[in-house]
Amino acid sequence: MKSSHVLLFVGILLSSWSSSFAGISNSLMDISADGTLLICSNRDSGTATVVDLKTSNVLHEIPVGKHPEGVSFVGSSKLAAVAIYDEDKIVFIDTIKGELVRTIEVFDEPYGVVSTTDGKRLYVTLDFPGQVLELDPVTGKTLRTFEVGPFTRGVALRSDESKLYVVQYYNALVSQSSLENGKVTDQWSCSRTDNLARQLVTHPTREKVYVSHIRSKITSIHGQGSIFPYVSVVDSVPGEERRRKRIPMDAFVNNQVTANPWEVDITPDGKHFYVIFGGTNDMYVCNTIDDDYRELGYVARLTPGLNPRAIRVGPKGQFFYVYTALDFTVSKFSVADNRLIQKTKITENPLTDQVLAGKILFYSALQPMVARRWISCSSCHPDGQPDGRTWHNPEGLRNTQSFAGLRWTHPVHWSADRDEVQDFEHTIRGPLMGGSGLIKGAVDPSLKEPNRLKSDRLDALAAYTNSHDFTISPFAKNGLSDSATRGKSLFESEKTKCATCHTGPVFTDSAPVAISAFRMHDVGTGNDDESEKMGPRYDTPTLLGVYRSAPYLHHGKALTLHDVLTTENKEDKHGVTSHLSETQINDLVEFLKSLPYEDPTNDIKSSGIKAVDF
Repeated sequence: MKSSHVLLFVGILLSSWSSSFAGISNSLMDISADGTLLICSNRDSGTATVVDLKTSNVLHEIPVGKHPEGVSFVGSSKLAAVAIYDEDKIVFIDTIKGELVRTIEVFDEPYGVVSTTDGKRLYVTLDFPGQVLELDPVTGKTLRTFEVGPFTRGVALRSDESKLYVVQYYNALVSQSSLENGKVTDQWSCSRTDNLARQLVTHPTREKVYVSHIRSKITSIHGQGSIFPYVSVVDSVPGEERRRKRIPMDAFVNNQVTANPWEVDITPDGKHFYVIFGGTNDMYVCNTIDDDYRELGYVARLTPGLNPRAIRVGPKGQFFYVYTALDFTVSKFSVADNRLIQKTKITENPLTDQVLAGKILFYSALQPMVARRWISCSSCHPDGQPDGRTWHNPEGLRNTQSFAGLRWTHPVHWSADRDEVQDFEHTIRGPLMGGSGLIKGAVDPSLKEPNRLKSDRLDALAAYTNSHDFTISPFAKNGLSDSATRGKSLFESEKTKCATCHTGPVFTDSAPVAISAFRMHDVGTGNDDESEKMGPRYDTPTLLGVYRSAPYLHHGKALTLHDVLTTENKEDKHGVTSHLSETQINDLVEFLKSLPYEDPTNDIKSSGIKAVDF
């Protein structure tokens, strides 16, 4: 289809439907303004599914790209926008025909998408750079870019559409921007422990913003009391009395523990509020309380299915819908009595049976993984990404690492004390999680005896953990820049010795080999932490994807890549960089930011590095 025809077609879609409106907060699921269609992104399938809400039948399942996240109907039309996180694009779907009609390329990691009621503007959050894009859905042009802070995911429009609210993923900081001039006009920070906030919603009539997130208290040595679920309620009225209230969801109802809140929503009349928990597979139904104190009152607890990730209320406030990502269903409930009405299967399992079984365990805060329902593996490693935290572990300070490429970079842990993911049976049974475990009988406390092949469920957990891939750096979409090319030469030079340890296609000398062959290095950081028990030699991390994984080093004390090469490398033990000029340091940083600048898979296979299957 010619571009001019596409623009005309999109314009027709935007203008040909009723003037009612579905909602203005981001979600992995959305409902059309007239309440007839639902669209849901399927992260593992790489598809978006359209459901006829009158019949609960699936109309279309459309391939859209790798790891779709936020979706939104465009105004009151039947055109829907989908954020494709790993492919850096927004795709538009004609939900009547089930066809892709256009694509807009963006810089990196689009996550949340919302539309104005008239459908003339879209607002898209870019996770890694921490931006909001204002897009024209007809022309596909980016009209404005708002700089709102690092790692921004959640986005919502004020009811009068004069203000935009966003929340940062790693610190749950809420910002308000004026849509008149695009400037940040207010911010609401909270505790420094707040973490993993993906989404937020605004009250339809009151000046309230609701955010779900967790608390990550990194100073709890054995993890006890470190991770708890919260809903924060922001009073968005300007002035000295503005507040932000944190409501602990683990103590909300008779100390009934829940884990990993994912999304929230509110009915159009503002009376009913919902929060879902991806770790304990449940949700709370609440009443909103207009007293500026209690805010939420408990009504009911429901168990919609495995790993609920999206909650959406229909535009007429009669029904709400819950997407459970690991049984691939959308459940329809009555707002009046919370009764389950219908379950709709929206996609088939796209994973192997083993990887799916492992992913269910990874996201579970229930037995046999966890005793007290408070934590899951995904509480610190959601979707294989780090949580941006440096934890005070029993062995010392440990910065959470990405799982990308893990199957090629064993051993596991900065201390290289585990040569297989199956060794985390000790963590499951230990004081952190307190689960009953996945192996029948005792396990070798020395970690020397392999746990592989001792439990199908443990091997499944390892298979999922080892399944995460690298994505190409957004700084290398057009190849290496001149600065990065110069940095590459510096990186590979004998003088800097960077490539001595960060070698090969995975940029690490760590590999799946026998424990006796592990390569450990003293890079001068072991004495920086007085609580360290296992240093000063550490495993070499991969540099692929290092552009988005700050803070750096095992103790997280290097806030930038520039710090890694300068202030945190005073003795030249972590590469010889003290002789480099500021320009050369910047070139080296540009090269590091560009990794990976091409898909490393073929080079990995040809290099002879053996992947860990599970």
